Amino acid sequence: MAELGPAHGAVLATVAAAALIHNGWMGFKIGQARKKYNVPYPALYAPAGHKNEKEFNCIQRGMQNSLENLPTFYALLLTAGYKYPLAAASCGAVYLLGRILYFNGYATGNPEKRYKGGFGHLGQIGLLGMVIRWSVELLAPAFKA
Repeated sequence: MAELGPAHGAVLATVAAAALIHNGWMGFKIGQARKKYNVPYPALYAPAGHKNEKEFNCIQRGMQNSLENLPTFYALLLTAGYKYPLAAASCGAVYLLGRILYFNGYATGNPEKRYKGGFGHLGQIGLLGMVIRWSVELLAPAFKA
């Protein structure tokens, strides 16, 4: 059975940070926006014609996009983190910083400002690269004569 070492703690800390950012901080910001703009549950978005439709919907969309990407992020982080824990945690941190800036930019009400967090995808690409590398390492012996 494989063993986890101390470096794997960095991966787990990154998982915890992702949960706190997405489900904690972003969720709190959405709750504040619901009160500020009077968009009650169960409505996901402000209805068409609402006086603060764009402002609220930009905040909500910032979180929704982050949540849509979260399963892929977790899968890549945990898979890459098993083999390359410190590199994966570092890429995960870059991704999460990008998500924070993406959300904050979107929350301004100007969707163009979300692109400030675009660099976070470099972390995601790094994680994908680690997973691909490891898969090639595992598959290579099967193709040797």
